[in-house]
Amino acid sequence: MHTLRQDGAHHRAWGDTDVLELSCAAPGVLRIRLAAGARDAYMTYPHLPPKVSAMLAPNRPAPLPLTPGTAQPGEWCLTGGGLSVTVTQATGHIRVQELHDDGTPGRTLAELHDWTTTPDPVRRRTAALHAPPAHSYLGFGQKVGPLDKRGMHLTFWNTDCFPHHLDTDPMHLTVPFTTVLTPQGQAHGLFMDESWRSEIDVARRDPTRLTLTSAGQELDLYVLQGPTPQGVLRRYADLTGHAPLPPLWSLGAGQSRWGYKSADEIRSIIAAYREHDLPLDSVYLDIDYMDAYKVWTWDNSRYPDPAALVKEAREAGVHLVPIVDPGVKAEPGYDVYASGTAADHMVRTARGDVLLGEVWPDPAAFPDFTRPPVQDWWADLHKRFTDLGITGQWNDMNEPANFSLRGTPSTLGITGFNVGQQYTEGKTLPYDARHGNRTHLEMHNVYANGMAEAARTGYARHAPAVRPFILTRAGAAGIQRSAAVWTGDNASRWSHLQLSLPMLMGLGLSGIPFSAPDVGGFDLDSSGELLARWYQAALGYAFLRNHASNFTAYQEPWRFGEPYLSVIREALQMRYRLLPHLYTLTHQATTGALPPLRPLALHHPQDPQARTEASSYLLGEGLLVAPVLHANTAQRQVYLPGTDRWTETFNLSAFGDTHDGQRSVTAHAALNTLPIYLRAGHAVPLTDTAPHTTHARWERLSWLAHAGPDGLQGTLYEDDGEGHGPHRLTRLWAERSGTRLVIGRQEEGDLPRTVRTEQLHLTGLDAVTDVQGARSHRFEDGLLRVTLPEGWTEISILTGER
Repeated sequence: MHTLRQDGAHHRAWGDTDVLELSCAAPGVLRIRLAAGARDAYMTYPHLPPKVSAMLAPNRPAPLPLTPGTAQPGEWCLTGGGLSVTVTQATGHIRVQELHDDGTPGRTLAELHDWTTTPDPVRRRTAALHAPPAHSYLGFGQKVGPLDKRGMHLTFWNTDCFPHHLDTDPMHLTVPFTTVLTPQGQAHGLFMDESWRSEIDVARRDPTRLTLTSAGQELDLYVLQGPTPQGVLRRYADLTGHAPLPPLWSLGAGQSRWGYKSADEIRSIIAAYREHDLPLDSVYLDIDYMDAYKVWTWDNSRYPDPAALVKEAREAGVHLVPIVDPGVKAEPGYDVYASGTAADHMVRTARGDVLLGEVWPDPAAFPDFTRPPVQDWWADLHKRFTDLGITGQWNDMNEPANFSLRGTPSTLGITGFNVGQQYTEGKTLPYDARHGNRTHLEMHNVYANGMAEAARTGYARHAPAVRPFILTRAGAAGIQRSAAVWTGDNASRWSHLQLSLPMLMGLGLSGIPFSAPDVGGFDLDSSGELLARWYQAALGYAFLRNHASNFTAYQEPWRFGEPYLSVIREALQMRYRLLPHLYTLTHQATTGALPPLRPLALHHPQDPQARTEASSYLLGEGLLVAPVLHANTAQRQVYLPGTDRWTETFNLSAFGDTHDGQRSVTAHAALNTLPIYLRAGHAVPLTDTAPHTTHARWERLSWLAHAGPDGLQGTLYEDDGEGHGPHRLTRLWAERSGTRLVIGRQEEGDLPRTVRTEQLHLTGLDAVTDVQGARSHRFEDGLLRVTLPEGWTEISILTGER
């Protein structure tokens, strides 16, 4: 590279063929656009054309300025936003470092060895970064395998993979973003903003290199400063968008099956849940509700009055969540197909014809959700749902899935990569299908993002007072702005229960806080023991849906009899008791980007064992859930991270033994027992169980608290649970002063105070001689139970001599 020039906030360097562009996207975020072979790729050389990314949040702030820094001979150095970047002119070597407060370079975050171009049409641009030997690589979206993806080769091409297995790759979701952890627990992030088919080799072929590959014209890389994993996630969410707050009802229990054939069967499912005293907040409607699989229609013979069914379900406390597929049946007289084709809203073949394929409808056309006019048209179709009172939907088959092509040549049988124009990789559209002036090879991975954005626009336009719940199977980085993610068609196998936890943790570390698998498994037949243990493991899932295939045995909880029904009932009641905490964590995810369900490594990155632990999870910082994940097992080993102590509160009931951190303990867990531990210094809000949710203004509240050496803290978020009305944030705190523990609360927000019964269940005290400011109290066997007065702000606990 022989020339460096500043264009506003962007600094552009180029040589005979290549172009490098550097900018500071935000404090602690450096953007590196690598365009090897730009002279041949762009007519604008040595300028790079403007880029509109479907992955980044819209309306982002302007880049920050970069200014020249001190450089060695033969190098360029730029600084800004707390970072420095140094480029070696002769080789194009790039080094990104943190800046100390005095402006001197500190820790190296990223080091690019080389970036090249090849003639391979699907591996066109490649860049290699140094991968220090002891660094861990967490995230990368929906991937199977361990939490640390080091040693894996990953492909990013959204794929309808049924059934998926323990080594399946790629899957439904593309998030080329990782949080890198050093052995000391310091963190930084790497994000490749490329919608093209891409691959990342995580130090597998070369243990010293992280290799990025894209089929596009360039590689667009963001380096995100930490130094904590939480800091990396917040910067990533600022870059790609924060998740909106879902309605409270979406956290409740859901029931689904491909095979519920009629409105009467839906009524019978709701009635059976109530008859068996099982909480229920939603029933999902699979493809059988539609007329001949035509999206936005109802089969009038089986669902003669959808509005009445929706109303009846809502009166029982249940929301209906219908499936929506992108495939539009190509049928004369079908208004959705007619209006979509008349307005040129469908994906086309390379020759310019409307592309026809086969999904559930056959033949089917595919709306081009990558274009704003198509999103606007699709958004208006949601009025057909909102007029019925529907406030949630489930977007499926949106990779997009396509079983075969119709009316065009097909080379679906080709193996390997083929430069031919009709090549199709997986059950989807050909590489050369046209999205306006772009190819499917470029737009495939972000197709589902546009569909989800259209859905959110539709509800905002036609039901502005509600807070919708939108679920998606496919998507790319940024999908969290519009939808929660379910992890596709899993199987009723213990191995799939086990792999669900690291997969959810990886999604949470990839900026997607709301994700969950199908409880019990979709494919094959579940057993009563597996289903019961899965419901226990799902205590902290972002949403909870039991879903099964039409070709499997019925999987509703009562089908398995006792003792499984009682165990599942208790697991659901546990979740409903925990809703104040889950809802608070859900709100925190929308503001601070931290997922409700968290790997131990998120809060204990310096702990080597916590960095690899994926069989238990944290709910917030203070609650650890360790489900049983194997058949015929009544105990398990549980690793307790950090230096704080942890006390047993199995099934969220009475306190048990207390254990030191940074060690493994044996948890005895019969079928009806879920091991849970509360960390010293933390308090968790609980409520009573209920048949369904109503609002997030808790009239009965219990704080489960564990006093630490410095006191404790807890948080509660409340609002109406739906809509966009007032809210209240309550912070519980405690401080020790000699033999006195003072506990207080602070409130902020415009939600009127709820009249409620409130209690405190506190452990971690050696003795209690008096409690001042409480209505009543009792101290027995190390547990203090306090009934708090209405409107309390502070109580004082006299603990005696320690």
